[in-house]
Amino acid sequence: MEQQSSPGDEHSENVNPVYIRLRAVIAAAHFHGLDLDIRDFAAESGEKFPSPATLARWVRAQGGVAKGMRLRWNYLIRLGNTPPVVLMFHDGSAGLMVGTDPSRGVVWLRDPLKGEGEPPVPIDRLRLAQVWNGDILLIKRRRDESEGEARFDLLWFAKLVLREKRGLRDVIFSSMVLSILQIFPALIVMQVIDRVVNYHSMATLVSLTGFVVILSLYEILLSYGRQELSLVVSTRLDARISLHAFNRLLALPLEFYERQQTGEILGRFSAVFRVRDFMTGQLLTTMLDLFVLFVVMPVLFYMSPTMAWLTLASAGCIGLIVVIMLPAVSRVAGQQIRTEMRRNATLYETVAGIRTVKTLALENTRREEWDERTADVVQWRLAAGRMSNWANTLVMPLNLFINRGIILVGAYLILTGSNSMQGGALMAFMMLGGRVASPLVSLARLMETVNEVTVSLNEAGMVLNQPTETRALTTGMRPKIVGALSFSEVNFSYPGSTTKALIDVNFSIPAGTMLGLVGRSGSGKSTITRLLQGVSRSYEGYLRLDGIDLREINLHHLRRSFGVVLQDNFLFRGTIKDNITAGRPGYTIDDVVRAARMAGAEEFIERMPAGYDTWIEEGSTNISGGQRQRLAIARAVISDPKLMILDEATSALDPESEALVNANLERIGKGRTMVIVSHRLSSLVNCDQIAVMDHGKLIDIASHEVLLERCDIYRTLWLQQSRHVNSGSSGKEADKQKEDEQEQGQLPGGGGEQ
Repeated sequence: MEQQSSPGDEHSENVNPVYIRLRAVIAAAHFHGLDLDIRDFAAESGEKFPSPATLARWVRAQGGVAKGMRLRWNYLIRLGNTPPVVLMFHDGSAGLMVGTDPSRGVVWLRDPLKGEGEPPVPIDRLRLAQVWNGDILLIKRRRDESEGEARFDLLWFAKLVLREKRGLRDVIFSSMVLSILQIFPALIVMQVIDRVVNYHSMATLVSLTGFVVILSLYEILLSYGRQELSLVVSTRLDARISLHAFNRLLALPLEFYERQQTGEILGRFSAVFRVRDFMTGQLLTTMLDLFVLFVVMPVLFYMSPTMAWLTLASAGCIGLIVVIMLPAVSRVAGQQIRTEMRRNATLYETVAGIRTVKTLALENTRREEWDERTADVVQWRLAAGRMSNWANTLVMPLNLFINRGIILVGAYLILTGSNSMQGGALMAFMMLGGRVASPLVSLARLMETVNEVTVSLNEAGMVLNQPTETRALTTGMRPKIVGALSFSEVNFSYPGSTTKALIDVNFSIPAGTMLGLVGRSGSGKSTITRLLQGVSRSYEGYLRLDGIDLREINLHHLRRSFGVVLQDNFLFRGTIKDNITAGRPGYTIDDVVRAARMAGAEEFIERMPAGYDTWIEEGSTNISGGQRQRLAIARAVISDPKLMILDEATSALDPESEALVNANLERIGKGRTMVIVSHRLSSLVNCDQIAVMDHGKLIDIASHEVLLERCDIYRTLWLQQSRHVNSGSSGKEADKQKEDEQEQGQLPGGGGEQ
């Protein structure tokens, strides 16, 4: 960046402006000890240049705090001794403001592409205005507990509400003014009866009419304003709660989802929306209505202390009845919510597994389970309705007394001379008394709802308060991945298991090796791939990638650096192009075509009606199993990973599709490390190294030819799978095979892979 030149001019011609903007954000984050990786940035569709909001989301996802805003020069130059501030330029690039000098009227900017030792450049207001669009990005490191890790409870909700201080202040002020205005209609009624009707005063009526019109206009405008403000506050709270809950769901480790039924997880997660509706609806409305008490109660006591005490006592009795019935209501409401969650879980599992339900004719079985769940829901819903009905019945006499009986008490007091009120004042008291009773009754009923919300909060907390991967996803090293792997005395046990899934596993392979993993079911093959992907990090020993322990590497960086293809790969709703670029929206159609060609998917994609824009979704019938696997491989190789993991990627394919995929894998494996898990040894013959696993132990690791000579387990598995090829083998080879099988004690059996 040259002295007294427009910031960014030097690089705008040679470097992509978006790259400069991202480097500016990385430099500002580095000042706070936060390391960002430009490869983790995901651009928003439709944005030519990353907006401050998009950049802020990127920083927050990596464990920082960021906020975008628009400033004028007068405010910018007053920032003074602040950390580096990212200034957004018109051409899509950015600069780093590292200081200001109000006396000289300049700000000091540093080039994002140069080191911190580069001296900053002074830029005045006129020159900055030529390139700066007014947007800035402020970045800092979290020093308190991250929202992603904060416990999901009522205290968290309270803190969330208090963050809307400005909006709440305006809503409270408008509510207080409206509460004051609500006194006047009752006073006007009193004047109409006592002065206009009794004395037939037309002049008073005209005056009161004008006052009513003006008062009504003010009340309409204030009511609209308060409702608008309340909607803004509740909508912001709604958005914050929904975003937090979903982000927490994404941050939960895969092990949690494997231990829990998906239907149960979704049922408990949906409980958070009951809490959200309560916080942004009934609670907010009741709290606003309570302001009427502070304004109206003094007026009622001034008009008639006796009637005011009667009104207050009746409302208090209503609250007492509700409080007494709270334990029973809470118990019934909790059972109702739980039964509804179980029914929703049954619904989800039936729809998700509808193919199995249809093919195995399980309709009657699922129908019986649904009927049982529905019967439970109906039973507890009926119990909850009856409990609520009892509460309403007990409260109704007191409520009727406030609305109707109090006027009889007032008339009695007037007739006996115990009160100097007139008829108009009595009507005014009735109007104001109803306004006092309504928020008190709402408050009492609010206590009843709190119990349901507490149950919902506990159910949601059973999911959202589980330990997350947030720290592992936002901290750790981000080395350049080459692909060398080393296992040293690695032991691992699954949570709740009494046996080890891996026992003292030791082996090393250099970068660029094609490694096969074989063994009986339950031998630990897939466990090794899980450790490599960071799914489980509670292993003992050392698992190193390029000499760095896997637990020290940033988990997000690690997973984005890998290409993973599973036996069953999920396809998202969208086009073929969208599925290949899933998670990497910045890739172009040229990158998609290159990945599809490498995976052998180009030939069938081009035959489709819309090519790469052909619409597919999970369970779609317009693609075969082999085509699905090749799309998954294309999705894995589009980012050109240096390490790929294939876990039974070809076990569900027909021989022709398997041969095609294996041929593609040999081409894909050049120049990168490949870890291939397969029960079919024929697909691993060309691997550089093959690791033989048995009961969690590494039995041997060598090439195919060497293992046939020295590894009994491998030779047994190979002969079992090659009988159709070796049908003409000599009797000696057959005897050798039989002896090997007897030494193993049993043939490989089915079972769940650990």
